[in-house]
Order: sequence, then structure tokens, then C-alpha cells
Amino acid sequence: MTTFRHVPAHLFLPSAATIRTSPTPTSARSAFLLTRPRLARHISLKPAAAQLSPASSSFLSLPHAQLRRRFLQLSRRFTVMAASTQVSLQENKTRLKLEQLNLDNSFIRDLPGDSTTDGPPRQVLHACYTKVSPSVLVDNPQLVVWSNSVAELLNLDPKEFERPDFPLIFSGVSILKGSVPYAQCYGGHQFGTWAGQLGDGRAITLGEVLNNQGERWELQLKGSGKTPYSRFADGLAVLRSSIREFLCSEAMDALGIPTTRALCLVTTGKNVTRDMFYDGNPKEEPGAIVCRVAQSFLRFGSYQIHALRGEEDVPIIRTLLDYTIQHHFPHLNSLSSKGEDFSLKPEGLEKPAVDLTSNKYAAWFCEVAERTAVLIAKWQGVGFTHGVMNTDNMSVLGLTIDYGPFGFLDAFDPNYTPNTTDLPGRRYCFANQPDIGMWNLAQLGGTLSTANLVNDEEVKYAMAKYGSRFMDEYQSVMTKKLGLAKYNKDLISKLLTNMAIDKVDYTICFRALSKIKTIHDFTDDELLNPLKPVLLDMSKERKKAWVDWSRQYIQEVASSGISDEERKRSMDSVNPKFVLRNYLCQSAIDAAEQGDFTEVRRLLEVMQKPYDEQEGREKYARLPPAWAYRPGVCMLSCSS
Repeated sequence: MTTFRHVPAHLFLPSAATIRTSPTPTSARSAFLLTRPRLARHISLKPAAAQLSPASSSFLSLPHAQLRRRFLQLSRRFTVMAASTQVSLQENKTRLKLEQLNLDNSFIRDLPGDSTTDGPPRQVLHACYTKVSPSVLVDNPQLVVWSNSVAELLNLDPKEFERPDFPLIFSGVSILKGSVPYAQCYGGHQFGTWAGQLGDGRAITLGEVLNNQGERWELQLKGSGKTPYSRFADGLAVLRSSIREFLCSEAMDALGIPTTRALCLVTTGKNVTRDMFYDGNPKEEPGAIVCRVAQSFLRFGSYQIHALRGEEDVPIIRTLLDYTIQHHFPHLNSLSSKGEDFSLKPEGLEKPAVDLTSNKYAAWFCEVAERTAVLIAKWQGVGFTHGVMNTDNMSVLGLTIDYGPFGFLDAFDPNYTPNTTDLPGRRYCFANQPDIGMWNLAQLGGTLSTANLVNDEEVKYAMAKYGSRFMDEYQSVMTKKLGLAKYNKDLISKLLTNMAIDKVDYTICFRALSKIKTIHDFTDDELLNPLKPVLLDMSKERKKAWVDWSRQYIQEVASSGISDEERKRSMDSVNPKFVLRNYLCQSAIDAAEQGDFTEVRRLLEVMQKPYDEQEGREKYARLPPAWAYRPGVCMLSCSS
């Protein structure tokens, strides 16, 4: 496994000796646009000049005053036409009932499936899925919370959330029109060890909605009952974990981080038995179901499972990859797929140049590597720790997927893990996420090699692309977070060192940096005043370290020529004021378990605008209370 060398240990940047740096850094926004589906909202209007009659084209020969009047007339006419067109588009915006959704079932149509439908937990061979029916029992299910923005992705009329049968449909009791439900088969490495068949043990896909943008959005019910992949579990989900999944899916999207989404959350009205800490103390908890939404829920493990089941299943990898490229990477369809006949064009030992146009599978793997790099760099930027980066929890689309034990950094600790199961080795701690991303990609590369779809040089090339893209993206993210004109490794390294030593709150500290003024004759106390909310109980030695850093920072930002006001606007647009801290989730969960969903809905509203000041909601951005660090709040188990 290639290791990222950190200077210092919590800087999370691979060294130049380990990974080649890309010659042209890519901005965080540009990289994000490549990894996230965008909704086109273009209005096609002819320019004003094109709307003139042939006779009026001679207006350019008019005297200046008349020319100016004519220009203003045309400008007003153009503005009115544009406004009229916008109104017309808004009026005609597609708003569909559930029965009108354009539901497709390409996954089961194009890929090999299980010969048996439903059935008990078992090994499912030679198949990518099993057709199943939701089996969850409900008693007066209720709609807890919903996402209007996800409804818009699906062209779904928000009024549909008011339907009395909506909770029945999205608990799986009533089947959505056109749906052919199934559970996906996949495997995975869990905590570095191959775990064999895993699969959708409590998630059932209803189908894929094709919206009027030509986008494909998969609907999946999590917690809707047993499948052949449930092993010894019940296929159900509890309210606390469902609230966390729903809220974090939408919070991450608002932060600008690629993620699966969530349409709605319903309670089942039934209790579910869970042993949260695996300590022999199970208890009854309210059951719930989340409708997750993504363009695809394909994972690294979706391909791995077929490579490790013998020669008979290996051809399925190519079939599944062809499907993936056709529907989710269509720009690669025109490339060659010669299999083992590769064309390499070495340009020296230092950086072998692989001709990706000769092998679409290698090009695909390279793109997956880059998307993964961008994703993890963005995690590091906002202090997000996934907690369970098993290969079955890694999306080939570069999305954050499967919100089990997750956590945003409070007191900055590079070794923080939100997962109690991960405590012995802290494999998935915050600082390790870039390394784990590379390790997981290596497992996927091995799968493609087993199927003779890529060769060793192409795997190495993709891994190098992961490293260079991560470096570019992370440097870009951190440069913007500090409002710098260019990346300054020494300045950022010292800041993170200070934050780690003093256990400074990650989110509040970066937000506060924008308030620092480039005034050189400040006293030490005046200099640190913007950071006062996070610099608590400082010794003289530690105070000096922060003063020294602040003076270096002021000198750096002052040399850029950017005004304090402009820098603050820029920094506040990338440093969130609000993140979904675990204790905030827990407060909402406590109320919801008593039947009060107000806080869940309010928390969704807050997290949908993480970069805004949101007057009156300051309590959601304060330092965590002492109880936030107790087990079951700051750290959870995989059953959570």
C-alpha cells in the first residue's frame, strides 16, 4: 500500500517523493463540477441584435444620441422577453404525481440476476441482484421529514408529500407504479479483511426515475425488510440511525460535497431490537425507513464479489462495467475496449503515460480514482470523518455513501474516529482517510486485473492520478479556507499543528479566521480577539505560538492585495458556520423518539444553508456541550 507521508502528521498531504504532483492545480469548484450531477437551467434566447428587422440593421449609422435611445429601447425589449420566458418556464416546470414518474429498471433488465426471488439469507451466485419484496411490518406509518430539493431532482410535485398514502408507499407496503424491487449483490473488505458476500441486507431498490433532464435517479428504501443478503440481521432500521442518514445526506449536499441524497423518512410504528454498543444490552427502539436517492448505488464491492468467486463469475465484471459506463460514464463509450490488447506510450520512467483512449476500462478506473480523490479532499476540508470506509461503502461515482458512524471534527484530533468498532486500530480515523482511499482503489484495481480489463501499468497510472488529484484538490481547498492567494504549506502546517495541540474546534476556528484584520500594530490580545471563542485556557507559551502564527498569516494575506472585506466574503463561502455535529443529531433524535419531529425538520433547514449567518440560530454553531463527548453521541457503533 502506498503511504501518504504527512508533514506534520496531520497535514494529510502525500509527499512529492511518493506521488507525482500534477502540473496544473485544479480548483475545488472545477473538480466538484466534474463529480456531481448538475441540473441544467439554461434559457435559450436570441441576442437583441438578432431580433431586429433587416431594415433596422442600419441603426448603427444613426447619430450618437439616437443610437443610445435605440439601444435602450432594444435593451428594455430584451429584458421583458427574458423575464417573460423565465416566467413561462417556471409555469411549465414539470410537477409529477408519484404514478407519473418515469420509472425504469435498467439494472435488472441489463444484468444477470438471481434465479430465485426473495428467499432466506443465502449465498447468491452468478448474479448482480435478487428480486425481492419489501417485508417490513408497519402500524400507522408517519412521514417525519422530506426534501423538496430531492423532489425537484425527480420532477416530483412537493404536494405529493401530503398524500395520506405517501408513508405506505415509502415504507414499501404499497409498491410504486412501475417498480420492480431488488437488492444488490456485492462484497467488500471490512477493516482491511475480505468479508465475502455482503449485499443489500436492509436496502431495497424500487427502480430508477428518469427525469426531464435525462438524468437517472435510483430510489432505494433502507430498512424495508429482509433480503437474501441480510445474513443474521432483520433487514430493519431504527429511527436514530435513519435520522442521521437523512440529515447528513442533505447536509453534505448543501456543503457542496458529492453524496447520495434522501427523499424522505417515515416511521414504521413498530419497534426494532438493537444492541447499540454490542455489550449484551439490547433494547427496543422505534423503527424507520429512509428513501435514499442516487444516480447509482454501485460500490467497489459490486465488482469485487465476482472476482473472488471463481472463473465462472469473472465475466460478470465486464458485463457490470459495460453497464456502468453506458449509463453513468457515457463519455467513455466511444473509447476502445480491447481487453488485454493495450497500447502504452511511455514518456520516461518518472511518469508513464498511459494511452487511456485505447482502453475504456482503464479510463474508467482512472476517473473513479480521481473522483474518489476529490471526494476525500473535500471531506478533509470540512473535517468530516466517514468512520466505515470499507470497500462496500465506496461509491464508484465518487459519492459519500452509507452514513453509519460518521462525525464532523469538534476538538481537532487527527486520530478521531466516530466508530467504536474502529477504536483498537483507528484504521478509519480522520488522518487516515486519504491513505484508505488509495488502499480501497488498489483492491478495485486488482479486481479489474483479475478480469483482464486493465494491466499493471494502467493500475499504477490510476493510483498516481489519485495521489496527484488529491494533492491538487486538498491544496486548493485549504488555500481557499485561509483566503490565501496561493498555497502556503508552512502556514497551513503550523495552523493545523496549533489546532491539534490545543484541541481547537475545527469548524469554528476556520470560520473565525475570516475576521482577522490585516492591521500590523495590533497588540497580542487584539490580534487574537477573533479567535477568542476557540482559544480557551491558553498558557503563555501557547498564546505566543498563536500570536506568531497570526502575524505570519496577516503578512501573507496582506501581500495578496485582497481587501479584508473581500477576503471575508470569500472565506465565509467555503468555511461553513453550521455542520451536522453528532450532538445536534442526538438532540433531534431524543425529541423524535418521543414523537416530536420539529427539531429534525428545523435542523434540516439550518443545514441546508451552512455558509449563511442565519440570525437567531447561533446555538447550532456554538461549541459542543460537555455531554456531546459521551459514548453514543460523539462515537457510535456500526449498528447505529
